[in-house]
Amino acid sequence: MTGGVDSSSDVLLATSGYDHTIRFWQAHSGISLRTLQHPDSQVNCLAFSPDRAIIAAAGHQHIRMYDVNANNPNPIVNYDGMSKNVMECGFQCDGQWMWTAGEDKTVKIWDLRAQRVACQRMFQVDAPINCAVLHPNQSEIIAGDASGAIHIWDLRNDDDAGSVHMLKPDHEASIQCLAINQDANYLASINNKGDIYVWSLSQSLADQPCTLTPKTKVPAHDKYGLKCRFSPDSCLLATTSADSTIKIWNTADWSLRQTLTAESQRWVWDAQFSADSNYIVTASSDGNGRLWSVDDGDVRRTYSGHQKAIVCLAFHDKSPAI
Repeated sequence: MTGGVDSSSDVLLATSGYDHTIRFWQAHSGISLRTLQHPDSQVNCLAFSPDRAIIAAAGHQHIRMYDVNANNPNPIVNYDGMSKNVMECGFQCDGQWMWTAGEDKTVKIWDLRAQRVACQRMFQVDAPINCAVLHPNQSEIIAGDASGAIHIWDLRNDDDAGSVHMLKPDHEASIQCLAINQDANYLASINNKGDIYVWSLSQSLADQPCTLTPKTKVPAHDKYGLKCRFSPDSCLLATTSADSTIKIWNTADWSLRQTLTAESQRWVWDAQFSADSNYIVTASSDGNGRLWSVDDGDVRRTYSGHQKAIVCLAFHDKSPAI
């Protein structure tokens, strides 16, 4: 299927993984709208541009950018030359630049306004980077690496030689995912032991980065932790794991609100909340995406069609409800 996606729609959902395809879905019905071939490698991360006209797919040694609306099955922009897996990518809020992070131990900034595709800035650490997140202030990127370190890169600082701030919550665990809530007062991480760490974030000053104050630690999962995501209303934190579950935590007291399980579900690699925080979409190794009700824990829709594990999704919701 090569058409049927409208980027002006209130809800856009795309999934990808190890079957070398990117699939677009009608979120409320579970109908597959379009399938793009991505033959070069698996896809590690998906991200919609702010205007939702472009979807970026990060894979092994490259990034491909596709037109969401057009019937063109080929990428319209190619970013090649990375030495290893690109694990994260995202867009600045005005779409002026894109950031990437990966196993080559770097975070890179790419100027999307330039005619020639080139890395504009680069920040390097001493271990492969598993995850990164752009602060809502658009001025800081926080990255987590395989050594267990969390780095804060202040983009207002012209010196890219080193991180402004670094901490290691657990020297024997790798950071698998980082999340900042929309109010920018919490940073959460999940590691390969399944533990959540939460910090209070101070407000950044004009010439100083944000600072982190330890808030809590929660032993969320008994197996490998994979993702953590705040709900848009900042009241919930979702965590996913190799234990085949998604757990929903109340941020008021960090108590467990809900555990989401399905009979065939395996590792849960990714998750995103709906705009009203009442639903969550997940991606699993069983090849299925799922839409869950946070309130009752039921699966409302299943997105079936991938032939191998789904490890990432992009979900852009501007509606008050699905």
